[in-house]
Amino acid sequence: MRVLIVEDDSRIAADLSAVLDASGFRSEVVGDGEAAWFRGGTEDYDAIVLDLGLPRMDGLSVLKRWRAEGVTAPVLILSARGTWIERVEGIDAGADDYLPKPFRMEELVARVRALVRRAAGRAAPVETAGPLALDTTRMTATLHGRPMALTPLEFRCLAYLALHRDRPVPPTELLEHLHGDDDSREQNALEALVARLRRKLGPGVIETRRGFGYILAGS
Repeated sequence: MRVLIVEDDSRIAADLSAVLDASGFRSEVVGDGEAAWFRGGTEDYDAIVLDLGLPRMDGLSVLKRWRAEGVTAPVLILSARGTWIERVEGIDAGADDYLPKPFRMEELVARVRALVRRAAGRAAPVETAGPLALDTTRMTATLHGRPMALTPLEFRCLAYLALHRDRPVPPTELLEHLHGDDDSREQNALEALVARLRRKLGPGVIETRRGFGYILAGS
């Protein structure tokens, strides 16, 4: 899942990016409000972690612009300003959650995971599709009850398909959420990834709906 981190403190941003990447997300970082407004308004993210104290445009203004422009990605606000009035302002502006600084990284990861599940209409951290079960908290997978050995990219692919198992996921969407804005967004790379997963899962678990995309069997 693809997460945008909006934080002007480079040390904090690097720590957030490292912990989210290690937890199965694909993070991208911007350091000022104007860059955040543009990126969040033109790219598709599964969640956004937004600091309020930003240069060039404050985080609350960025959030209000996003919501006015129809950006629906769930937003977790981070702020050293933790009074109840400021929290209410953030929620009223369109935030989905609010985490005051200082915070524990484990709590931030748990809150981002919960936002992503909620946005996809899922409540439990374990996703199932036929014989496949994915624990998005522990980043583990089982097939017919037996543990699977998956790379982080393979797990992210299955987790995204599982979160959106009510519909076929177009290849372009899957590529965007797996790779973000790096140089790996190629159709043949995705086809190779799906082929590897099919070899591990066996036939019939990942189906191709021609003209629409990929969907997990039993969805």
